[in-house]
Amino acid sequence: MDPLELTTTLELMRWAVWAQRKAGEDWIRTRELSFEQSFVLGCLVRSPGAIQRDIAQMTRTTAASVSGLLQGLERRGLVERRTEGGDERSKRVYATAAGVELIDGLDTAMADADETILAPLDQAERNTLHALLAKLTAELPQPTRS
Repeated sequence: MDPLELTTTLELMRWAVWAQRKAGEDWIRTRELSFEQSFVLGCLVRSPGAIQRDIAQMTRTTAASVSGLLQGLERRGLVERRTEGGDERSKRVYATAAGVELIDGLDTAMADADETILAPLDQAERNTLHALLAKLTAELPQPTRS
């Protein structure tokens, strides 16, 4: 996309987010994961023992989509589902040691991408951008924290 075609504020924001996602996807691809799989693994590292419904909420997707993602991750030995408390209907999901190891470094890679994207701004400009985006999003529906 030609930068000259980006005329609105939200188009420019989408371009910055695209650049961040692209950097993440490049890192993720080297681990033979999809963006969605890496996001689920990251959620499970931060919230071990989540149930499928919680994972769907954290990833802002459906339980059916999460089920397919988890099946693929299970086949690779990156996650495991455990029944706790004798309730077969309620299985908790955990990243395995291999899953934790595979995803280790994603946060650093994303922080590096953020730094590259924000490099043209000095600290005062970054603070202003942050304050404006916080104000802009204050009244929007809030995503669930993972």
